[in-house]
Amino acid sequence: MTADVDLTVRPPGPHVLRDRFLALDCRLFEAVATRHWPGGDHVLPRLTRAANHGKLWFAVAAGLAATGSPRARRAAVRGLASLTLASAAINTVGKRSVRRPRPVLDKVPLVRQLKRQPITTSFPSGHSASAAAFAAGVALETRGLGAAVAPMAAAVALSRVYTGVHYPSDVLAGAALGVGAAYVVRGLVPARDRLPSSGYPRAEAPALPDGEGLVVVVNRGAGTADRVSALQEVLPRAETVECEPQDLPDALEKAAARARVLGVCGGDGTVNAAAGAALRHGLPLAVLPGGTLNHFAADLGVEDARALGHAVRKGEAVKVDVGRFASGPEEGAEEGPEKEGIFLNTCSLGVYPELVREREHREERIGGWPAGVLGALRVLRADRHPLRTRFQDRPHPVWLLFAGNGTYHRMGLTPGRRSGLADGQLDVRVVHGGRRPALRLVAAALAGPLTRSPAHAAVRVPRLQVEGLAPGTLLAYDGEVTDVAGELRLSKLPEALTVYRPLVPHGPRER
Repeated sequence: MTADVDLTVRPPGPHVLRDRFLALDCRLFEAVATRHWPGGDHVLPRLTRAANHGKLWFAVAAGLAATGSPRARRAAVRGLASLTLASAAINTVGKRSVRRPRPVLDKVPLVRQLKRQPITTSFPSGHSASAAAFAAGVALETRGLGAAVAPMAAAVALSRVYTGVHYPSDVLAGAALGVGAAYVVRGLVPARDRLPSSGYPRAEAPALPDGEGLVVVVNRGAGTADRVSALQEVLPRAETVECEPQDLPDALEKAAARARVLGVCGGDGTVNAAAGAALRHGLPLAVLPGGTLNHFAADLGVEDARALGHAVRKGEAVKVDVGRFASGPEEGAEEGPEKEGIFLNTCSLGVYPELVREREHREERIGGWPAGVLGALRVLRADRHPLRTRFQDRPHPVWLLFAGNGTYHRMGLTPGRRSGLADGQLDVRVVHGGRRPALRLVAAALAGPLTRSPAHAAVRVPRLQVEGLAPGTLLAYDGEVTDVAGELRLSKLPEALTVYRPLVPHGPRER
């Protein structure tokens, strides 16, 4: 009698695979620990200590910001945001999910060992996660700077094994988590090159190789001295006229009367005034960002004097839409003052104009960003009622009515960037009136471009009419504030303004 023999080859079980993986991990750790790396005993322990609590990456970010390049500053911010998210994930979930003990240091030479050994669990490596997150975040904003930072990040990751505080798998897992965090940040706040591009209509504009014929009006109140010096280096024959904020309208009119191209250096409010003068005189506009936010210049793609100088020298320009507002008494009402103006970015009613007014009261004493935060807290915490308006003869209380000159695309939780400035549309967002303005405003921000929700509505139209505004209602436009009453009419002046802009690699569409 013969017994049946089972010759089937079965794959190893999960426990066998785990044991093999851990054995390989230990062999790799010992290979690194026992190998002498020229200069490593002096450099890598110091590098790993420098990276404690992210200090190394904060220093690198400060260096990037100090270059003055807008792209480098954005890369630094994106890198730090990625690092913050990765560190939070490591400390809240990562270290608690796999409680792996640290490696035994018997094989690690004493000269490499850290004086203070970490007391947390080994898996995954927080240093590696932070290094990979920062480098990946920088690279997702600009590949060149990412390539420069990557070797340092790799050295920090290697140092964790070299000094004996992590196994290789801890480092790989941490690095993967860090890269993932950078991609999550990019999903929330896309880099500019990932925004959909709707193109810009090409415009004819004078090419000024050395800047002769360009008159740039500079708002001294915006702190623009360094930017003007940079512009003079790239366009040495351009004329610059510095003025105080209160003298800006007169300076713009005088400059426009003798210029071939009107230039301006300042924030969005200053650029708004310059755009009005350029329209009245039929001149192209050259914008050098010089304010705190510079929304128009950022959306246009003009980041600094070098970019503007290139466009002016080559005669590269595009046409952009201009928003227009007009306010006056409603039909059948008593005569009242007529007000009108233009906006290049946004126009809004409700809590935002009040926030701008509150910010203006404080920014000279404490600066723009702190003043904005305090203003927002004061406005949202105040006991107030929504703005009373009428649309199509129906009462409609609102906390906020926002109208953008062109379609704003999602940049994270709120709309923040336009990929084209000549789509002929007003991007209208309304936060409906209710009992809790803060909650409704947050809900509207989270909703983004949804067209309908209980707290928020969005629509894109070429014109809009709002009625029933009480006298003294505040209207904010491009960071400036005025008061309106009665009827407010918003409309577009399609492709009315010619603005210098460096042509992107794929170029604006021809017309």
